[in-house]
Amino acid sequence: MVRGLLKQLSSRSLSFAGKWQQQQLRRLNIHEYQGAELMSKYGVNVPKGVAVGTIDEVKKVIESIFPNQSELVVKSQVLAGGRGLGTFKNGLKGGVHIVKADQVEDLAGKMLGQILVTKQTGAEGKIVSKVYLCEKLSLVNEMYFAITLDRKSAGPLIIACAKGGTSIEDLAEKFPDSIVKVPIDVFKGITDEDAAKVVDGLSPKGADRNSSIEQVKKLYKLFSETDCTLLEINPLAETADNQLVAADAKLNFDDNAAFRQKEIFALRDPTQEDPREVAAAKADLNYIGLDGEIGCMVNGAGLAMSTMDIIKLRGGTPANFLDVGGNASEGQVVEAFKILTSDDKVKAILVNIFGGIMKCDVIASGIVNAAKQVQLKVPVVVRLEGTNVDQGKRILKESGLALITAEDLDDAAKKAVEAISK
Repeated sequence: MVRGLLKQLSSRSLSFAGKWQQQQLRRLNIHEYQGAELMSKYGVNVPKGVAVGTIDEVKKVIESIFPNQSELVVKSQVLAGGRGLGTFKNGLKGGVHIVKADQVEDLAGKMLGQILVTKQTGAEGKIVSKVYLCEKLSLVNEMYFAITLDRKSAGPLIIACAKGGTSIEDLAEKFPDSIVKVPIDVFKGITDEDAAKVVDGLSPKGADRNSSIEQVKKLYKLFSETDCTLLEINPLAETADNQLVAADAKLNFDDNAAFRQKEIFALRDPTQEDPREVAAAKADLNYIGLDGEIGCMVNGAGLAMSTMDIIKLRGGTPANFLDVGGNASEGQVVEAFKILTSDDKVKAILVNIFGGIMKCDVIASGIVNAAKQVQLKVPVVVRLEGTNVDQGKRILKESGLALITAEDLDDAAKKAVEAISK
């Protein structure tokens, strides 16, 4: 399955308490309208469209940009798939509609500021802060196009299919021969021959072959120059006037490239992300929210994974993955506690620190200050070992806080599970 392959390449999953948990993705996801603007800058054909955030803006756009359009496409902008089949919490069905121009204002009013629930958002849904108003195109053919990073070929891989606009997974399963994969030499870049193979895989009905090849090359240029991890167009459409148009696209960018892609990373929309992960990123903490009851604060990814495994072994469920790293400051420890206690599902907190570079006395001071600032209302189990452990234990003992100390990781997990059972 092509989309399944893309998902495997761009994300991983963790399983805790019998449930699959989505691991934090190390990439930037931008809205459809932002992707369209970026593609347009690279000369890629996209539908004419404008994103709006208020009803007044809707009126102005219709009058100035689409004065002669009888129908428009109204697309809710959330960072999740399945918008067309989604449902708003106010009862409106579908996050994408084609309506008469005089109905756009009313429909946009029912979308803006509302929560859209799709198969990818979870039951909590995501807020729609903008809608994307687009011209309605006369499409004669729909295809699938994507560029992703492929481990096997150690470089970009272009995936093309003559059928698009529907489930690419089903097509790949039923008609595997319809999927064309063209690996690109990352050092040479895309060649005319590579682009021609992709166009042959797309099999456009009337679009000029040379123009189509140029569109493919422009898409690859965008992918490589902006540090994309995924560029997916579904559908890549053919219009009645024989043009290839990126009718709907999804673009992701490598977080490691944020330092040289400042303009693109300025497009990040934190309202579409887990607020705890946003806060953790600001504090330079590695945090992934899960569904359990025991909040974890650990230094080191390996120790964090071990801590979650031991919690599960002892009958508990971890509420998060939180790695404070090897050089965390006292302030970062305080922020970590604020993030943990902001989760209503957390019934106990387990702090597991093995001090190497990270000193136990720094963690202990952070715990004490955090307890004073956030007014801890749940039991806190602390296991410290390593550099300055005696100083750390003394700080905790002299704090007067009702902390539960543990001698080792297994003891800590037992006490954390017992704490939520009382």
